[in-house]
Amino acid sequence: MPTGEIEIKVKSAQLLNTCKKLPFEIKDFVKKTEALRLQYRYLDLRSFQMQYNLRLRSRMVMKMREYLCNLHGFVDIETPTLFKRTPGGAKEFVIPSREPGKFYCLPQSPQQFKQLLMVGGLDRYFQVARCYRDEGSRPDRQPEFTQIDIEMSFVDQIGIQSLIEGLLQYSWPSDKDPVVVPFPSMTFAEALASYGTDKPDTRFGMKIVDISDVFRNTKVGFLQDALSKPQGTVKAICISEGAKYLKRKDIESLRKLAADHFNQEVLPVFPKANRNWNSPVAKSIMEEQRSELIRLMEIQEDGVVLLTAGEHRKACSVLGKLRLECADLLEARGLVLRDPALFSFLWVVDFPLFLPKEENPGELESAHHPFTAPHPSDIHLLHTEPKQVRSQHYDLVLNGNEIGGGSIRIHDAELQRYILATLLKEDVKLLSHLLQALDFGAPPHGGIALGLDRLICLVTGAPSIRDVIAFPKSFRGHDLMSNAPDSLPPEELKPYHIQVSWPADSEAEKSSLNQPYHPES
Repeated sequence: MPTGEIEIKVKSAQLLNTCKKLPFEIKDFVKKTEALRLQYRYLDLRSFQMQYNLRLRSRMVMKMREYLCNLHGFVDIETPTLFKRTPGGAKEFVIPSREPGKFYCLPQSPQQFKQLLMVGGLDRYFQVARCYRDEGSRPDRQPEFTQIDIEMSFVDQIGIQSLIEGLLQYSWPSDKDPVVVPFPSMTFAEALASYGTDKPDTRFGMKIVDISDVFRNTKVGFLQDALSKPQGTVKAICISEGAKYLKRKDIESLRKLAADHFNQEVLPVFPKANRNWNSPVAKSIMEEQRSELIRLMEIQEDGVVLLTAGEHRKACSVLGKLRLECADLLEARGLVLRDPALFSFLWVVDFPLFLPKEENPGELESAHHPFTAPHPSDIHLLHTEPKQVRSQHYDLVLNGNEIGGGSIRIHDAELQRYILATLLKEDVKLLSHLLQALDFGAPPHGGIALGLDRLICLVTGAPSIRDVIAFPKSFRGHDLMSNAPDSLPPEELKPYHIQVSWPADSEAEKSSLNQPYHPES
């Protein structure tokens, strides 16, 4: 028989359960809003795509466990979820305790615990770790997420990188093209100068070119002004076939984006195109430097140049954003710049150790976290020019997305105390336990954390990380299925010595369960 070798003769049948009319059809081609999918997540999980995503995630995590624990002697250790406030980094979720005015915090990552495990002699630690960050309404971010968290003693940057390359190669799905190692590496300065970002998508070109030397003797006003200032530069990107595929309104929308988000003027130049779209300023640039520009930027027929002038970092950042916007526009017109089947890994290294604070540029903050070790070649600058110090931090980038980050840590208590207290002006009492531990012969150590949700999202080609998590939150941090977060009656808050203070300007908000309340001790 086509259905099997054995024919079944039914003697009795028992109906185990009935099914109500479904709110949507369980078929991938049937369009449904994400809100409806999240509201009935238990039904959405039946779809082929969700089943594929979650089963692939499970297989990859299992292979990672095999690689780390069975092949490389790592120990899988769980770390606490209830912890205390950590200086710097993202905003943490606060948990009230029964002691008046005392609160726990949910950890942003197991950073301190994994360093303490190194002091404790567990020299190869690994965990599939749950992490929590109160980042508010940010699209494609989750308040709770999962990291593949790793720490090792007596290791250097190369050692961590080769371990991760082997881990990804071993756990990579068999239905995808195999991972080629070693991954290419690029310094932070190179990434910024060529791609305008610290997480470059290297699947396509359109690199930023410094054309300052071409315009040293220019008579064009805004270029003259930019080059007369310290760190003033002229930068450009060339959009191949831009004149063929981009409309005038596309060029204007790119200019508007640069002006609105970066307060930066961007000038489109059409060196070879048979279009009279060049502005008077662009025409004067063409008269001055047309041949030199075409040679330096290797401009082909129908190429469009987007040119900007200003401080190096700002000029690179705006062109980095426009490079990605141009790729979106060209792909919407049918060009394929970023092959979805291609996985382009990249290490970005030599980040700055400190950045000036946005609200107070005279003060410093950690570029990543305060436990990152300075680059050995730059330690002498810590006391004189801390802004020039590079860190031993490294990021792993895949197709323009940061999927992992780590560093060699500070294992010397005095150096850690100096960076926290003197340079970052942090309260060292919050980290007294860690500083004390470092004093007891802490070994040199380093580690990394891979963002599991983002990695699986890229591997599966899912449109959002919510499509690779069984029960995600909405982009506002709400659970549309259970209506969390929810309000609590005053009698349940009483043991925690907190009460809700509603915003005075809107009485209506009292009855709204969607608004977060603000605890006060």
